Amino acid sequence: MNLRNIAKIIVAKGSFPDIEINWLLTDSRSLTFPDETLFFAIRTQRNNGHDYIPELYQQNVRYFVVSEENAVFSELKDAVFLKVDNTLHALQQVASAQRKTVNIPVIGITGSNGKTIVKEWLYQLLHADYAIVRSPRSYNSQIGVPLSVWALTQTTELGIFEAGISEVGEMQKLEAIIEPTIGIFTNLGEAHQINFQSIKQKCEEKLQLFKHAEVLIYNSDDKVLQISVVQSGFKAQLLSWGTTNDADIKIIEKKTDQYISHISVIYKAETVNIDIPFVDEASIQNAMHAVVLLLHLGFSSAEINARISMLEPVAMRLELKKGVRNCLIINDSYNSDLNSLGIALDFLNQQAAANNLSKTLVLSDILQSGMSSEELYSKVSDLIKNKNIQKIIGVGEDITKQAEKFNFIDNEFFSSTESFLKSGSIFNFNSEIVLLKGSRKFQFETISSKIELIAHETVLEVNLNALVDNLNYFRSKLKPSTKVMCMVKAFAYGSGSTEVARTLQHHRCDYLAVAVADEGAELRNEGIRIPIVVMNPEMGSLGVIYNHNLEPEVYGFRLLDALISTAEKLGLTDYPVHLKIDSGMHRLGFERKDIPQLIQRLQGQKQLKIRSVFSHLAGADEAELDEFSKKQINEFTACADLLSTAFPHYIMRHILNSAGIERLTDYQFDMVRLGIGLYGISSLPAIKLSSVCSLKTVVLQIKQIAPGETVGYGRMGKVEKSKQIAILPVGYADGFDRKLSNGVGQVWINGKSAKVIGNVSMDLITIDVTDMDVAEGDIVEVFGEKLSLQEVASWLNTIPYEILTSISRRVKRIYFQE
Repeated sequence: MNLRNIAKIIVAKGSFPDIEINWLLTDSRSLTFPDETLFFAIRTQRNNGHDYIPELYQQNVRYFVVSEENAVFSELKDAVFLKVDNTLHALQQVASAQRKTVNIPVIGITGSNGKTIVKEWLYQLLHADYAIVRSPRSYNSQIGVPLSVWALTQTTELGIFEAGISEVGEMQKLEAIIEPTIGIFTNLGEAHQINFQSIKQKCEEKLQLFKHAEVLIYNSDDKVLQISVVQSGFKAQLLSWGTTNDADIKIIEKKTDQYISHISVIYKAETVNIDIPFVDEASIQNAMHAVVLLLHLGFSSAEINARISMLEPVAMRLELKKGVRNCLIINDSYNSDLNSLGIALDFLNQQAAANNLSKTLVLSDILQSGMSSEELYSKVSDLIKNKNIQKIIGVGEDITKQAEKFNFIDNEFFSSTESFLKSGSIFNFNSEIVLLKGSRKFQFETISSKIELIAHETVLEVNLNALVDNLNYFRSKLKPSTKVMCMVKAFAYGSGSTEVARTLQHHRCDYLAVAVADEGAELRNEGIRIPIVVMNPEMGSLGVIYNHNLEPEVYGFRLLDALISTAEKLGLTDYPVHLKIDSGMHRLGFERKDIPQLIQRLQGQKQLKIRSVFSHLAGADEAELDEFSKKQINEFTACADLLSTAFPHYIMRHILNSAGIERLTDYQFDMVRLGIGLYGISSLPAIKLSSVCSLKTVVLQIKQIAPGETVGYGRMGKVEKSKQIAILPVGYADGFDRKLSNGVGQVWINGKSAKVIGNVSMDLITIDVTDMDVAEGDIVEVFGEKLSLQEVASWLNTIPYEILTSISRRVKRIYFQE
């Protein structure tokens, strides 16, 4: 779109150059083509895009949409500024105008769950028939939707966009951008309920997406949804499906075998039989939305079955795993298109910088792009050039024909995945980070399996998106000026401190906190730059603290004197420290009676400078202790006031932990300390935070045990009647507590819980799977989405902290990011 046209759309006054804009940017970290980019400086509760304009200018970006003025802008001589009242609204206006340039079918998808899966399955089903533009990954927010719709061009034949909301008033804005002609409402659940008065209010708000649609597809078995649709008075053709008699597509029979669900429906007075290659209820629902759409589009039952049978699970996240020969592997092999390639390359760059590794892209043919091969691979070439990729391995006949476009970097090309594997090039990977980006038909998982580092079959999956979701939930409770210190001590509560710290740094956390100096030194060695506080510094670690620019907590005079003495020997002045006040918890810290002496000692030296003063609440998560918490806060405030009065510089204050942020928000002071809440545990019963960690294992073997036999050490697992048992490779050496033996502990397998039978051993447990459909190799959840940390902790009469921090380091951590 021409910059002058954009200025007219967003009502920016002034004279603007006749420049073509091809890229809209809201995140300075995702810059690709500066000459063709228009940056929207969006202010959020915690950040301000205007602050990054000078940095982008240095990277040759010249066009900016702003809502604020800054003296620095006048120094950017050839920069062009489009001034508006609201930059987010301006972004949405531009995308809405782009949507109006095409007259094509557009499918809009909303709901509580399943939006991304339905979108990706529709792409799998229809990409052979249409040139499709769809939301990349889960781009369904107030910013993500306009960035997705912007990708529409005159060659697009079908748009598929998802829309998600978290509060009233948002969907009306997204509807004006997407303007769906066909609507799909996936389902209605509790997700993102916090800002809605009721489920029905949220349902009505989501339905706003379809107020001008021609067709609406939904499951009428959901009574709240059905009532809301009827009451809305939609003029659209309603295509409801379900088991009720008034459903437009009525399910008359549903049977499942081990791998397939057999569904019979009545559509237009005819029986249609569909075989869905999934048996879990969520997948059946998601697939039924797709089936109804195909029926609406006029596909025969034979064609629908042929296509549905080819559906494959959608990998919703980028997997980062350790590989052979000091490599890291990013597995993104479920689809390949230009938009998602850009996102994956950003993740590749982020991880490569953090690990100091060279960058290799293994890329398959990009299918059904709607562009000629010449145009498509020219854009791919430009993209990887701007992302500074060192090597590309192309797989497929189309990309191989365009090989000359990649002569600017090290490259190899193969006509198929099989020919690549046979070539032996896979054994050349060494000390690099490899992004596998392939369309499904190329089966890049075969490449991944050969270069992943084979390890223990029990793994801890760490969902980095969930971590960020939880961070943002707690940030939403705070004033924009309040800083956040995130706790990454104890190996980030078992999650893996390095990857967690990198993610927090990327999302502009203000401080990190570790328990001991060695933890902080490890993070510094891994490239973590933001301030790190050492909460329990030891006398023997002062050199490590100073050498790695760590900021120590000071809790007593002996430690204070040692820090001053060591800093004096090193020639340091004004080194930042954080003073700990004992306000009533009676662990480490200075008491009020110590403050005059503390002030005198600090005023008599120049080596240390107080960065903050803080204290710990003993019972922030318990309402019956609120009076004591307020007494602690008063005591802390009195001590902090004495210190602030004694020194000319500003001294930050912080006392709230995760529970305090939720329950005692008025006392947030200058900073808060976010610990267990970051990892998914809320102090409020009504709040369900995102689950960050899932401990999973597999079934090694299945056995039949006769009556009278026993299982495990000590013959504690007595069998009174015939049982089927499954053996799992997880034990107390992995963090599965021995006290979970003999029916105390449970695991989740194939939709059901199964109890431990017999004693837990060091490396194995045995579970009772009698009358359950279980096979060797099946995935088992020890805790995660189905079995919460709180539930597992309750079996042991302990707290979730202990469960997380007990997970052995021998358990492989796998990190996911959408």
